[in-house]
Parts: sequence; C-alpha cells; structure tokens
Amino acid sequence: MPKLIISGTAHELAEELITIGRAPENAIVIDDPSVSSRHAQLELSGETYRLKDLESTNGTRVNGIPIMETVLRFDDRIRFGGVEARFEPDTRGSQPLPQPEKIEAKPAESSPSLARYLSILQTPLHSRAETASKTPLALSFLVSRALLYSLSSAA
Repeated sequence: MPKLIISGTAHELAEELITIGRAPENAIVIDDPSVSSRHAQLELSGETYRLKDLESTNGTRVNGIPIMETVLRFDDRIRFGGVEARFEPDTRGSQPLPQPEKIEAKPAESSPSLARYLSILQTPLHSRAETASKTPLALSFLVSRALLYSLSSAA
C-alpha cells in the first residue's frame, strides 16, 4: 500500500478518500500554520491516487509546480503550504534484485580496434595513407586530422 511521508512520518494510504489539513477531522493532520484547515485530498483512482488542492490559502505543489489536481507518481515531492511530503510505493512486497550474471569482459587495451588505432598513431604520417585504405577507423582518423589541420591553417 502506498505511503505519504510527511516530516519523517509515514502515513499508509488505505482509504479511497483521504483528507489532509490542519483540522483534527482530517485523515492526515498537519499541525503547521501554513497548512489550511482543509488543505487537500487524495482520491484513489485505479492503482494510484489523485491529489486535489481544496482551495487552500498557501497552495499545493507537486515537484515544485503549483497544482489544483493531478495524478501522483511514486517519489513525487509534494508541498502542502510550507510542509514537504513524498509519495512512496509500498516496499514490503518488494523482491530483492537477482544476482547479476558474471560476464567476461576484456580490458580496452586488448581490443583489436584500439590496438590498431594506437599502431596507426605511431606510424609516420606519410605511410598512414597506405594504412587508411585497409581500415575504416584509420581512414576516419586521417580525415579528422586533415580537417583539423586545414582549420588550424586557415586561422
């Protein structure tokens, strides 16, 4: 069952209609002068809740945006007047993540492409043209070097 966390206190949301405000008749009472007597309400809508501001004095915000009514999503940050809250999923029924599968990975240094690229860098510039015809990577390297050279010469 989802929860509304207000000032560190978790309120389980079990009813279809939940009123929030400063007055004692609300399902969730927030004792703060910035919160109206009947500030907002949560209404169950399918699998989640709709939050509706009840024309409160200081307004209701979700993720920093003032709202009159909106569907809540898990981890939404809600502000009732000056009081912060968070809408959270039920974590009791959560299953632990499966163990990650071991994958054999080669270090980048042993990659044939990297080795080829490094060997191209170490060859003299005049012999790179011959090498470029054998490897697309080398060709792209030479083209980019020529473009940089032409741009730096023009400046």
